[in-house]
Amino acid sequence: MSNNVPHYMIIGGGITGLSAAYYLKKLMTEAEAGGGAPFRISVVEKSPSFGGKIHTIERDGFVIEKGPDSFLARKRPIIDLAYDLGMENELTGTNPKAKKTYIVRGRKLHRMPPGLVLGIPTQMTPFMKTGLISPFGKLRAAMDLIKPKRDVAADESLGHFLERRLGKEVLERIVEPLLAGIYAGDTYKLSLKSTFPQFRAMEQKNRSLILGMMASRKNVTEESAHLPAAVRNSVFVTFKRGLQSLVNGLVDALSTVDLRAGVGVVSVRRVAGGQTEVVFEDGQHEVVDGVIVTTPTYQAARMLSELPAANQLAKIDYISVANVIMAFDRKDIPFELDASGFLVPKHEGYTITACTLTSAKWLHAAPEGKVLLRCYIGRSGEQEWPAWSDEQLISKARRDIDNLLGITAEPSFVEVTRLMNSMPQYPVGHLEAIADFNKELAAAMPRVLVTGAGFHGVGLPDCIRQGKEAASQLADLVFTQRD
Repeated sequence: MSNNVPHYMIIGGGITGLSAAYYLKKLMTEAEAGGGAPFRISVVEKSPSFGGKIHTIERDGFVIEKGPDSFLARKRPIIDLAYDLGMENELTGTNPKAKKTYIVRGRKLHRMPPGLVLGIPTQMTPFMKTGLISPFGKLRAAMDLIKPKRDVAADESLGHFLERRLGKEVLERIVEPLLAGIYAGDTYKLSLKSTFPQFRAMEQKNRSLILGMMASRKNVTEESAHLPAAVRNSVFVTFKRGLQSLVNGLVDALSTVDLRAGVGVVSVRRVAGGQTEVVFEDGQHEVVDGVIVTTPTYQAARMLSELPAANQLAKIDYISVANVIMAFDRKDIPFELDASGFLVPKHEGYTITACTLTSAKWLHAAPEGKVLLRCYIGRSGEQEWPAWSDEQLISKARRDIDNLLGITAEPSFVEVTRLMNSMPQYPVGHLEAIADFNKELAAAMPRVLVTGAGFHGVGLPDCIRQGKEAASQLADLVFTQRD
């Protein structure tokens, strides 16, 4: 503590940590205004800057996302945060003239049939006409309409669930490539309850996944009512100057918070009086009154190595991914820019897993007469790429877009980003393991909370929600002890 002022520390300055700091400051400030005690908040981040995987750069008039590029509009936590920061007018949606998406099959691009939601058909006529699925595969998928629901409450893998409901062909050719962009994982190892619990809820309520998805689409208008009018009809949303705007907005809002970049943590342990000692990589240490750890779980496990339950965190696997961003002159692109991009299933023989036609999807991303493409590399079972040089990554990406899109021109520039150990994989039984960890942590270190993408959701809105929940939980602990 400093001068007996309660001191709370957030470890990790990514979007979860910044959100936790923002909401903790808000709660503690409101309490202080109502007669509560003064307080101090610190955020420590090992890397040189805040924001985690979010990294927007501007180059030659392009707005380039080297990390995530958008978020689902229907997930409220990030929209609510934008409103809290006064940034709602900076939100922007996708280009309405580039709604098409393609999937590779047999080394050709096939348009994804209209009406698919997370790969689940909600309009049967377009689905039955697609060339992506064989007649047998379509018949097998339609059996979802008559198959009984599974009454077993236990968790199962996402892949086994989807194969059971829709068949292996739909899973491998449509759903898995779509979900690879979220988790980059093996669907047969990912937990259904931890990734898409709504799928199981639909099966239980509607008996059929297709019928459940059709019913859920009726709520879309209701869900989007909270959005600014400019983005109300867009599934994906970002900020006009890139996602870095959100990080900058949070940092500005935390101007009175002690923000420390380039500070790594070695350990977190309980000391006398119920306080917590944080030991830093440079050998310094501080005793604080509460901690929220928001780092990847493998880092949190090392910090909490004295806690036996930390082994649960160490077991969570992470996948590495990369992206290769290329800029071209419009005259060198031999097709209409009326699509957002395409997906590549595992067994098609390509290095890239997907390609976003970034400047078609986001009208703010490139200057007039220029085109920006983003190729993705890496998923479960394809982790040999980290040994390749940047030149090899670029060469393989260019070969694939030449084969699939016919782009042979030299790009005017290329940006390569390596996101090592960045995609947490939730195994079957993940929720139960996390519950056990939290129970032991609460008993041993009641004012230490651990959260983030490795726990209950990997998307930006999920991370913001978890940061806010942790802040609320720590504030409740503080206020309860005061009372």
